[in-house]
Amino acid sequence: MAANQESRLSTLIQIHEADLLVEWIKDMKADRHQFKTTGEAELRSHCTTFLRLLCAAVQTGDPSDIRQPGFAELLEMLTELSRSRGRQGSSPSETATFIFSLKGPLFARLQKEFADDSLALFQELWQTTRLLDRLGLFTTEVYQKAREEVITRQQQEMIELSTPVVTLWEGILALPVIGTLDSARTQVMMEVLLQTIVETGASIAIIDITGVPTVDTLVAQHLMKTVAAARLMGADCIISGIRPQIAQTIVHLGVDLSAVTTKAKLADAFGLALRRRGDSISRMDASSKER
Repeated sequence: MAANQESRLSTLIQIHEADLLVEWIKDMKADRHQFKTTGEAELRSHCTTFLRLLCAAVQTGDPSDIRQPGFAELLEMLTELSRSRGRQGSSPSETATFIFSLKGPLFARLQKEFADDSLALFQELWQTTRLLDRLGLFTTEVYQKAREEVITRQQQEMIELSTPVVTLWEGILALPVIGTLDSARTQVMMEVLLQTIVETGASIAIIDITGVPTVDTLVAQHLMKTVAAARLMGADCIISGIRPQIAQTIVHLGVDLSAVTTKAKLADAFGLALRRRGDSISRMDASSKER
């Protein structure tokens, strides 16, 4: 859009801002989705701000590139609008429609302004369409990025919740692992385990993989990394939950776990940990209970 075309659009918005605002809001009133989460007063405020910032942006920036500094304030406003509407339950298409719905009133004004110059009218309509489309797509990108951030945060929280470290006995920790181990989860698992070792001064950590469906070379490597990290912190590790199928898989894969003590059950690993610490648990007989 050439400099004179930029000033044309800006001038048109300045002159007809009040009428554009009325017509724009009227069109959106016909769209129930625009009022699903936004009241009329708030919607009017958004429209007024958008028109003001759009007018300023086309005066100072190149409309063919909305990433230029001249559009920074307008994009900031659209970012906040997209995020807030997303939190209120609006879909990305509904937020983009907020911008696209300005085309009707704006195009009507352009047709009146350039009624005697069809070439200028075509150029203005084309450039204005491209500008509004870019701004509408920008809100969709913001929405998608915000959703990805929420999903990533939720996944991180789920990983942290799925790797609890339990104190079984003084100096003995247990880390029950449920589900598949991947690099991201292993990193969280190591961080949680090492932090708990530091806080409790534990000397033995039991990693129970009863809830791990399969063990392949990658899972075995993740387990060995966790064991090595715990040893660096002064704690020995015992891996429990080695079922017959998992034992066969480990042998078939040629994974060397000879440097790690393994047990079939968590109870067996706990008993071994007690013996290593010189502790024991005795069973009370019936006569002892009566006394």
